[in-house]
Parts: sequence; structure tokens; C-alpha cells
Amino acid sequence: MLATEIRALGGADVCETRSAVTFGGPLPVGYRVCLWSRLASRVLLALADFPAATAEDLYAGVSEVPWEEYVSPEGTLAIDATGTTSGLSNSRFSAQKAKDAIVDRIRDRTGVRPSVDLDRPDVRVNLRLARDRATLSLDLSGAPLHERGYRTPGEQAEAPLKENLAAAVLVSAGWPEVAAAGGALVDPMCGSGTLLVEGALIAADQAPGLLREYWGFTGWLGHDPNAWHELLDEADGRAEAGRANMPPIMGFDADASAIELTRACAKRAGFGGVISAEQRELSRLAAPGGASTGLVVTNPPYGVRLGEAAALQPLYETLGQKLLAGFTGWRAAVFTSDESLARAIGLRSTSARTLYNGAIEAKVYRFEVSQERVRAQVRRAPAARSAGAEMLANRIGKNLRHLGKWARREGVTCLRVYDADLPEYAVAVDLYEGSGRDAGRRFAHVAEYAPPPEIPPAVAEARLADATQVVADVLEVAPDDVVVKVRMRQRGTSQYERVQNRGEFVEVSEGGLRFEVNLYDYLDTGLFLDHRPVRAMVRELAAGTRFCNLFAYTGTASVYAAAGGARAISTADLSEKYLAWARRNMELNGFGEMKGARYFATDALRWLAEERRRIVEGLADPYGLVFCDPPTYSSSQKMTARTFDVQRDHVRLISDAAALLEPGGVLVFSTNLRTFRLDAEALPHLSIEDITPATVPPDFARTPRIHQCFLVRGA
Repeated sequence: MLATEIRALGGADVCETRSAVTFGGPLPVGYRVCLWSRLASRVLLALADFPAATAEDLYAGVSEVPWEEYVSPEGTLAIDATGTTSGLSNSRFSAQKAKDAIVDRIRDRTGVRPSVDLDRPDVRVNLRLARDRATLSLDLSGAPLHERGYRTPGEQAEAPLKENLAAAVLVSAGWPEVAAAGGALVDPMCGSGTLLVEGALIAADQAPGLLREYWGFTGWLGHDPNAWHELLDEADGRAEAGRANMPPIMGFDADASAIELTRACAKRAGFGGVISAEQRELSRLAAPGGASTGLVVTNPPYGVRLGEAAALQPLYETLGQKLLAGFTGWRAAVFTSDESLARAIGLRSTSARTLYNGAIEAKVYRFEVSQERVRAQVRRAPAARSAGAEMLANRIGKNLRHLGKWARREGVTCLRVYDADLPEYAVAVDLYEGSGRDAGRRFAHVAEYAPPPEIPPAVAEARLADATQVVADVLEVAPDDVVVKVRMRQRGTSQYERVQNRGEFVEVSEGGLRFEVNLYDYLDTGLFLDHRPVRAMVRELAAGTRFCNLFAYTGTASVYAAAGGARAISTADLSEKYLAWARRNMELNGFGEMKGARYFATDALRWLAEERRRIVEGLADPYGLVFCDPPTYSSSQKMTARTFDVQRDHVRLISDAAALLEPGGVLVFSTNLRTFRLDAEALPHLSIEDITPATVPPDFARTPRIHQCFLVRGA
């Protein structure tokens, strides 16, 4: 979203990285982003990047920057430091060391040294440490951009939204389009009015930074006052024109003190006569008179903040009832971290976009308010169950309660809730929450382990029928969205044998990223849930690296590497079909046009040998990170050796994959063969660390040998 916004503001060479967007352009473009960005937190002007493993390295690198060109000797500065390196583990010490280097250099050249002002310095320097390197930047924003200037410190209701997050909610909800068409804005639980004020700023075409009194660039020696004042004049003119034709904007809240806060903020932002705020219970919500269409948007309480989801469900049900009773033809958007609460609204959402409220992963659920969008309720009285089925229901319910808090805290929406816990019911049950185009839907994937031959087929079929019904009841999944398969060890052509041919894909989310899964056609769905921590580790290791994904399957690790800031990605798999799937996953996350992303439909072993030759001959650069998750067994006429067996062939595979690494590079090797034994003695030239326990997530704790994972480096 931020990348799209910056492109619209004139940024060139816009590139998404982890938690940031980079762009280029002349100085006025940077000023324009500071003034007009509704979504950014800070705008940093990069100055230098250098090795900084130790305090001495940091001091030397900072000293090389011509600070006398940026900071007046009589001026003030502050240093914000984040991150660590191998020899720098305290951010306050790192900030102090960088400050010493700056003032020492300026004093050596001018005889005068600047002083420190932590609140409103002339120049604020941002220092970021990672992977034994330091990045220095000027903070052009000076203070966080969410500090718009219409709220005084501490002036907020309980569990507030930051202003830039509120703007992101509104953009996700489609408010700019609704406002342009003259539609109204209503927040039935407005708190301190952040959504309302940000909505008014958007409707008025007013720059969100127009009210700010302090910027980080005004004391910088490179500041261009003329260019800045031209932008301010333009913004003033646009705001004056926009305020002349404002749509109705109304907020309600049951708390009288929250309404007073809303009114105070609206007045301070210059919208005191535009934003209407009234104390009103949700049960009395009604559409404003004279407004035939618009957007109802709100950030209700959700379980992680103010109570358990079950206690809040009636609130969401009331909201849905009021929307249907009085807002037919309107759009609605609800920002919540709990999908079950969004479902309680009773409307089928049209989309859901993931945003982070601090550390909490939440979603903006969008709705079209109409009787046609009413969700068919899954709840029903469970059919009579056998004693065994009742035991199964109790066990799945217990597992879900145990895992639920962890899943909500970590933002996990696709997880294993049962894995043959009871011998009579030898099935694995995975729960998938739909996202994006499938937001609001819930799916259960039931994989039956092949029963032993002594179990009569009729008994096995009855137990599977019991399990299917129990899963639908306990997990509140529509019967048509419970997918049942028989799982057995795959040999022959592949471990990914087709069992159906429906070609239907469901969109899900994980770690703030989006993926397609196919629940119907293969035993594996396209997203290995047990590898969730491994993928997160890939994202952490990928920053600035050339990344290689071997046996890539649907490219999920490539998506994580791109999100982690990999500068180049090679994705290799024998199957054209899976590579196409990998491309779609990359496109879903905005990496479809990523420079340096390459796809190879080839035998991974053959490609390894060829890529190694290219690196040796200087035709290709080595890799900083390689991820290798081969099948247990595979055979194909396209393969050089015709068959691959991970136990038999892992020594050669690991050795060849590690040969792609640059000095200090890392190979992440994983296998799902539970009987796998790594032959470390045959790989004496490599340093191999077994990290399996750290990579098995809580929902697979009952099966700790679900996979094995190793970090491999050159010895």
C-alpha cells in the first residue's frame, strides 16, 4: 500500500523491502512524501552503509561521513539506533558511539561541536545495525509521521489506532473512492475519533502533515526552504478547495468521554463543523438522514485487548443486525484480529487485508451490505454421536482451546488441530482460515492415515464419517468446506500425487503474506504448515542476500525471502505447474515484477551442477542463502538420475548446494523423512547444526519428528 502511495507522489524506482519502501527522486519528492504520506511512519534519507561488527568499526565508519555538510556546529542532533551486530548488542551504546564520531569530526574541522537535543533536534540521525553492517540515514520526518498535530500527548481512548494505521484501514476499506462519489462516513464505535479525522483529511484532499509544526529537515544544512514552501502553498490550496465540498462524517460511541475526545480532535484538525460526534449505544445505530450511501467503518474491541472473543461476539452480531436494518446498499469495513468475530457479523466479506496493530496481526474485512451477502450460519445442533465420536469432539475442542491463544497471539490462521491423538481416529486435521478473496470462509482438511489391514473396511469408513461430522461441528466449518483425503506414503513419480482434478485454489495468509492453497487435488495443499518457523527463519536470514530455493514446490520460501529483503531470488523446481503456482504466490504479495527473480523448470541436481560451474567461472555470483527442502522420494524421466532418494542422495545434494554459498553464507536443509539420518562424517568440510527442535511449531509438538532441519555453513 505504501509503495502504491509513494509512486502516486512521484517516487521513482520504488521497491518494497521488509517493513519499508525505498524510492528515489529529487529532494522535493522526499518533501512531498513527508507532507502527503498517510501511511508511512518515517522518511529516511540514506547517507552511508558500511561494515560495523565492532564499536571501533562503527566509530570509523560514521567518522567517514561528511557531517559538517549536514549539521551546523552550533546546531543540535539526536541519534536513534536499532538492531545489533556481533560486537554491538546495546542500542544505547551504539547511539552514543555514533554521536561521539559525529561531534568529534565536526569539532576537528570547525573547532565547535553540536549539542544533543533528544526532543526536537536540528538533525535526527537514524542508525540501523544488522548482519554486521550499519546503515546511516537522516530522518527527514524528525518525529513519527503519525503525529499529525491534531492530538495532544495522552489524548486518546482505550486501545487507540495510530493515525497512519487508521488511514491504512480507510484506504483498505475503499473510503477514497466512496468519498469522491459523495458517500457518507460513519463510525459506530469511534473512540477518540481517529478514523473520522483521517477520513475527513482524505475527503478534503488535505495533506496529513499540514498541521505539523516540526520537521526533521528544517535544521539540516541541505534543506531547500523555497521548494518546501512551494509544496506547503500547493497543499494549502488543495485543502481549501477540498473543504468546500465535504461529505457527511459521523461518529458514535457509548462512552461520553470518548465523544469529547473526538470533538476536541476534530476541532483542532479544523473539522469541528464537519465531523458530527454523538454519544449513542450501538443498539441505536441508524444511517444519517440525507445520506443514501457511504461507508460504515469501525475498529471494535477484540479479544486480545479487552476480553475473550466469546464475550464480544454479541457486539459483532448487533453490528451486523444494524447494518442490515439501516445500511442496505452501503459498504462496511471492520478492523479486527479475530476472524470468528468477523464471522459473527453475519455478512460474507468481499475481501480482507492484513495490517498490523503494533504486534497484533489484524484484518480489514470489507462487506457489501445486502441480504444477498448474509452468511449462512454454520452453527447447528450436532447430530447424535457415538461414544468414540464424542471423545474425538472433546479432544479436538481441547486442542483448539489450547492452541487458540497461541494462534491469535502469533497471527497464525492455518494450523494443525489434531493428529491421530486417539488411535481409533487416525486422521490429521488442519484448519485453514480464508483470506483476501476468500476472507470469511473456513476450511478443514482431513487426511486419513491408511488403516491397518486388520481393521474391517466398514469400521474404518464409519470412523472417517464420524470424524468428518465432528470436524464440521467443532470447527464450525460448512460441510462442503470439509475436505477428506486418504494419506499413504507416496512413491513412484512424485510425493505430490493428484487425487482430484478440481483446480480450485483458496487464498490464505501466513506471517502477513498471502498464498494460494489447493485443498482438493493433492495430498499436500501447497503450504507445509509444519515449516512455518522455517519460512520465518528464511525471512530473517534473507536481507540483502542472493537467495536460492531448491525443490521450490509452490515457492512459499521464495515469497518469504522476498519479504525479508533478498536482492535476487532463484526458484528451481522440476514442475512447470508448481513454478506457475510459485509465480502466482509472488504476484499475490507484490513481488511479481521483482528484479532479480528468476524461475527454473529443471532437475534441481542438474541445475545445481550447472550453477556451481557458472559461479566457479565467474559467470554468476554465489548465494548468501540457500533453502533446500527435497522430496523424500521422486522419479521422473526428466531427471538425470531418474530417481531421487533423500536418504541415499543427501550427501551429494548438501555438498553441491553448499558449494553455491558465498563466505559466511547459510544453507537451510530440511526433510520430512522421519527416519532420516544425516551422514555428517561424509561432509567433514561443512559445519552442520541440527536446529530441528527450534523449527517445530506448537501445533506439531505431538509429532516432533514431522521434519528435520539443519543449518549448513562452510567449515
